[in-house]
Order: sequence, then C-alpha cells, then structure tokens
Amino acid sequence: MYVCSCFGVTEKQVKEHADAGACTPRQIASACKAGTDCGSCVRRIQAILGRGNCPRRELLDQGMPALTAEAVAELGEAA
Repeated sequence: MYVCSCFGVTEKQVKEHADAGACTPRQIASACKAGTDCGSCVRRIQAILGRGNCPRRELLDQGMPALTAEAVAELGEAA
C-alpha cells in the first residue's frame, strides 16, 4: 500500500527505513522524500513509526546520526 503517492513510497519502504534507524518523519523524508511534496502522508508516516520501537533512539538522544551511510546505501539499492 502506498503511503506517499507523490514519490511512490510504500508502507513496506517506510518500515524498512524505520528498521534501518529512521525514527521521525523528517528522517524518513531524508531517506526517500516521502512527506516532502504535498505533506498529506506525514500523519500516516507518524502512525507507522509510532507502532514500533526505534532501534537507534539512544543514538539520537546522544546527538548521533540515526542512519549510517551504509544503511542509506542499502535502502537505496533495495528500492
């Protein structure tokens, strides 16, 4: 199911980005552009992120990046 029609981002892709460490809609947007055009999907993204635990929350709390360059590259290849 599509979450972001503007960029063709699916719920599965959002979950994959979340599993890789994206914990906020802004981090999802950085990873795949979802939520950066019309913005109508941002609440849906928030709902998806709210259902799971953020695997990298401690890094964020320490001011470190949640997505490593390797994780971003892997997600780009999977898309």
